[in-house]
Amino acid sequence: MEELFAIQEVLLDNVSAKERYLLTVIDWKNRLIGIKGARGSGKTTLLLQRIKFKLSKDYTPLYVSLDNLFFLENTLVSLAKEFVLRGGTHLFLDEVHKYPRWSRELKLIYDQYPDLKTVFTSSSMLEIDKGESDLSRRAMTYNLKELSFREFMLFETGYKLPKVDLESLLRNHKEIARQIKSEINTPVKYFEEYLNYGCYPYYLENKDSYLQKLEKTINLILEIDVNAVENMPYSDIRKIKKLLVAIAQSVPFSPNISKLSERLGISRDFLLNSIKILNRADLVIELFKSTKGIGAFTKPEKLYLNNTNLILALSKNSNEIGTRRETFFANQFKNLEGHEIHLAEKGDFLINRKFVFEVGGRGKSAKQIENIKNAYVVKDDMEVGSLHIIPLYMFGLLY
Repeated sequence: MEELFAIQEVLLDNVSAKERYLLTVIDWKNRLIGIKGARGSGKTTLLLQRIKFKLSKDYTPLYVSLDNLFFLENTLVSLAKEFVLRGGTHLFLDEVHKYPRWSRELKLIYDQYPDLKTVFTSSSMLEIDKGESDLSRRAMTYNLKELSFREFMLFETGYKLPKVDLESLLRNHKEIARQIKSEINTPVKYFEEYLNYGCYPYYLENKDSYLQKLEKTINLILEIDVNAVENMPYSDIRKIKKLLVAIAQSVPFSPNISKLSERLGISRDFLLNSIKILNRADLVIELFKSTKGIGAFTKPEKLYLNNTNLILALSKNSNEIGTRRETFFANQFKNLEGHEIHLAEKGDFLINRKFVFEVGGRGKSAKQIENIKNAYVVKDDMEVGSLHIIPLYMFGLLY
């Protein structure tokens, strides 16, 4: 165990001080906390920041990655037992999806050590209620999304943009935008940079090599995370890779399942399941109309890549500005607590089955959503809106 504490000290010495939004959202009083998120979203850093900046010296924390060689000869339960005997108070477990018996042993730890607080992270794909032991009644689970535009601006300029809930944004967007413009002369300039390289915090390491790292991250998600969670043979992983490339080459993509399954040489059921996997892995966004049920084998009506940075890394159509606008808007609402997104019958998107949004550039008209209640035009390349016209970047203030 001394070696695990030594590794922790090295990591704490090098942890970034730039904090993700979720650090102050989580209710840390809970005994068992799960943090899900895509690879590269900052889960490891968040755990280390919690230890270094938020826990007082009255506590004894330990950070451990579950792919450590320590677990070739030791169990998670035995680690927890020894840690508690040594006075340990907070156990932080990174990437539990790489540990075969994660749910069963987390349940045992929760039941046997009531004074121990345990936090674990996992791939966004992991469904904690579908493990060997159902943890849904024990664990409070949070999703760590990619960097918001708010966080990107804080990292880049030190200026803290306001976090705004949707209804306040719809009511007060002009006043909020004017305040932002008075503090930051060109928010749209920073927004363009965010769309290109600002979705994952590791862009801070080196912007020039960011897209290469993002491509490697995509491969690791497919080859390691998908395999760890779904236990798929490599031949099936290759098929999912081919599917992701096919989607990327034609986003936004309205899939013809019969033609696509024939083109890729895979069955309809495998194809639909693979789309679900890519959605859970935060590589694509699948959208439906609100009138359509969403079952395990329901065909999505439109697919986007999960964020605009992925478009640059994967898509030959990376210069399609319309696709980037729609992708950004859809991404802001995917997995955003308390909100749901659908395709609109008229306009582009329907949020919470109430608000209709048409997304476009500066010259976008409201013709497609005329006479629709609670309808808004969302425009790129503008800093302050008017009436029911809202600048696109302002939807980056939601978290």
